[in-house]
Amino acid sequence: MEWFTKFPTMDADTLRDLKKLIDEGFRGFTRAYGDGIESIFEPLQHFLIWSERFMTRTPWPIILLLIALVAWFASRNWKIVAGAVGTLLLIGYFDMWDDTMKTISMIFVCTVLSIVIGIPIGILMSRSNRVQNVVNPILDVMQTMPSFVYLIPVVMLLGIGKVPGLIAVVIYAIPPMIRLTNLGIRLVDKDVLEAADAFGSSNWQKLKNVQMPLALPTIMAGINQTIMMALAMVVIASMIGVQGLGQPVLKAISNQYFTLGIFNGLAIVGIAIIFDRVSQAFGKRLQKHREIIHG
Repeated sequence: MEWFTKFPTMDADTLRDLKKLIDEGFRGFTRAYGDGIESIFEPLQHFLIWSERFMTRTPWPIILLLIALVAWFASRNWKIVAGAVGTLLLIGYFDMWDDTMKTISMIFVCTVLSIVIGIPIGILMSRSNRVQNVVNPILDVMQTMPSFVYLIPVVMLLGIGKVPGLIAVVIYAIPPMIRLTNLGIRLVDKDVLEAADAFGSSNWQKLKNVQMPLALPTIMAGINQTIMMALAMVVIASMIGVQGLGQPVLKAISNQYFTLGIFNGLAIVGIAIIFDRVSQAFGKRLQKHREIIHG
């Protein structure tokens, strides 16, 4: 009756050999193609370095003014602008300005990369149920896989540094961008599409002039969620060399520095609130604009 009380498992030697075979296969792949894969990401590394240098070397009043202008352009709300500026001034006053700028530059690059990759995939999913059926399980795995697991293959392929951390953050944060782009385009009113067809619009014209503008508020919600998930990954990415507010938090965990961890954690929360309020306000403005135009 042992089979009834003990779950049947693979033989220990067979399981060990299987794990060894997979590990050796991945190491062989890394040795053979690691340098080539790393060279592919060199432009991304240059973009990340440029963004970080711009944020950290530009005088803080100019950065503060730029962020205030972006917040005003997106929200048209002085309360949100004042909240963003006040939060950043408070963060800087507690000597976390440089780490905050590094984190913001990382989130900026991650968001741009997620938009560039995620929107085309979302468009393809919206146009083909077959593509959607293939991509959805992949997105499910990406969203449910423990975030620490992302670090293992990335570090084995690319080592420790900014680019591996960036890739891990993008993998973790991109699913909402893809899903909501697909959803937004699929939710466009069929009557509107039929009207576009009646006027002789091509598929590209319908996508550019009808579907994308009407889906923009939903896509903005995807961008908002991508930013939030990228910020949530910042501390974990600091384990493989991503600089910013995550490293002091990791240091605080390792050395039980309560105040250091709380201050930097609150700074991450402050940045998240700024991004959230600004992107949500921009999405609401787009929604109102759509309601005015299309009734």
